[in-house]
Amino acid sequence: MAIEDELINRVTWKIPNALALVGSRAGDERNGMTTSWITQLAMSPVLIGVGVDNKAVTRRLIAEGGSFTVNLWDAEDTRPFVKFSKPATYDAEASTLNGRPVRDGATGAPVFDEAIAWIECEVRQTHDLGSHTLFIGELVDAGINDDDKRPASMADTRMKYGGVTRGGH
Repeated sequence: MAIEDELINRVTWKIPNALALVGSRAGDERNGMTTSWITQLAMSPVLIGVGVDNKAVTRRLIAEGGSFTVNLWDAEDTRPFVKFSKPATYDAEASTLNGRPVRDGATGAPVFDEAIAWIECEVRQTHDLGSHTLFIGELVDAGINDDDKRPASMADTRMKYGGVTRGGH
């Protein structure tokens, strides 16, 4: 029984997803990317999974650099997510990605100063899933900058991501 693409999209868009900026780095190249495909996968060790489009700059940087950060953002300030839907511009002198201040984390991957909380991971496993790659990283560092703010989710924006590729499976 075939399921209509529109129904698949509408149903999968209802899955509650956090919205965050994923930081990545390989050599001197850094990027920040909006993502909603993030989840904790294990407790011992603490493993975090991120799904990244195989065409994305971030996919290459995580694969080459071996690490990533997940930067949770204030639900009241979702504007940065639009700016990070395309490859970011890194300013080494100002230490910013798309004008947002960053610092190098323990692994070298960028951590956003304005994140309300952040997680830094070293890649332990990589799974090519067709259109996307699942990177499984072990938490190696983390922090909370503002414990009172609620992290953003897809429901806080008009953004939609998931389901099937426009034009069919």
